[in-house]
Amino acid sequence: MKYSTQRIAYLFFATSMLLLTLQIIYGFIMGFAHMGYDGLHSVIPFNAARATHTNLLVMWLLSGFMGAAYYIIPEEAERELMWPKLAIVQWAALVITGVTAIIGFHLNWWEGRKFLEIPRGLDFLVVVDVLMFIFNIAATIWRGKRITTTSSVLFFGLLAAALLYLPGMITFDSQVLDSYFRWWVVHLWVEGVWELIMGAILSYLLIKMTGVDREIVEKWLYIIVGVTFLSGILGTGHHYYYIGTPKYWLMIGGIFSALEPLAFLGMAFYAIGMARKGGRQHPNKIALTWTLGCAVMSFVGAGFLGFAHTLPAVNMWTHGTLVTAMHGHLAFWGAYAMLIFAMIAYALPEMTGRAIYKGRLAEISFWTSNIGMVAMTGAFAVAGVAQVYMERMSGMDFLAVQEAIEVHFLGLVLAATLFSVGIVAFIVDFVRYGKPQPVDGGAAVTV
Repeated sequence: MKYSTQRIAYLFFATSMLLLTLQIIYGFIMGFAHMGYDGLHSVIPFNAARATHTNLLVMWLLSGFMGAAYYIIPEEAERELMWPKLAIVQWAALVITGVTAIIGFHLNWWEGRKFLEIPRGLDFLVVVDVLMFIFNIAATIWRGKRITTTSSVLFFGLLAAALLYLPGMITFDSQVLDSYFRWWVVHLWVEGVWELIMGAILSYLLIKMTGVDREIVEKWLYIIVGVTFLSGILGTGHHYYYIGTPKYWLMIGGIFSALEPLAFLGMAFYAIGMARKGGRQHPNKIALTWTLGCAVMSFVGAGFLGFAHTLPAVNMWTHGTLVTAMHGHLAFWGAYAMLIFAMIAYALPEMTGRAIYKGRLAEISFWTSNIGMVAMTGAFAVAGVAQVYMERMSGMDFLAVQEAIEVHFLGLVLAATLFSVGIVAFIVDFVRYGKPQPVDGGAAVTV
């Protein structure tokens, strides 16, 4: 670690780990409810558990992205973070807003719009919080000694994510219009600008751990950005198939959704190619493993499984079923969760000065979490295909189908247990590193 203000990233990484833990707990509540064991329904209704589970996902990933930015930007700009105290205030505001939203879900205080459930008053607090974050890193880059492609792509990805939150704050009496603009946030985040953030963080990690020349790595980054925008923006059309929009979205969504896996495939080749070119000699092999795993699993989950059910002829049957959950879980895990884990695995030894990444715990974390997630994806797939056949094609009653597929959620819960073992191992490793150490001669920052 070169700059003392990079230590602020630790606050965001620790927050991510806490929020992830809570997300998993609520996932188990939902899993048991699907099996018919919904004993907590009077305290935590299923709809509240679902909203909490999905929004915690967004919160911990955003916290991880912010932590990554606070770690990467000072090093790329070759200067300390512009306003470290503002970053700490921004972190505290993020936590307070998130906790308030989660409590609100349990008190029926929400908007009820999937993935954008937080109440309108908290929306404005989110905007203020993100503006503080963007302002801080923008000033750091502007006043830095250099402006790199990696830092620029990361900044513009984060800025675009902030701007694309605004359409989700517009409400309409028409359900069609409301859903139309809601997808500007949800889709253009996860299949658009978040991919820019992903590409930038991958670029940083590959430069640091492979030893490949920055110019070569960043040239690939330009290509990834181009393919992402080519496919991701109009790929939004696969959400417009059957919500009341014109029929031309069937063609647009089908064509450009089919192109979306190319961006993830490019990232996979990009990461593996750079690692092979650099010889994989970096001592922190677990961080490199998470990085390469992210590139590969994002293609499988977000690219291949997304393509498998977004073509109109298939999606007309699978839309809104557990097949969507199959794609969603592995996509978020491979593309973004593993990316945050890679960043943390790289940054912790640098921040704490403790090189304890060679132990078995780190390897256990990687393999058990990934095997568990693949098994969860399989359980969702089997349950989803059964649901499509019985409910959509045979016309069985929805609740009768839910009862019939309960058995598949036993497998899901068992797989989730294995996955959780890996996450617990990662968090234990996180705690073992301890708090970050000050940089000799650097600015004093309280973390």
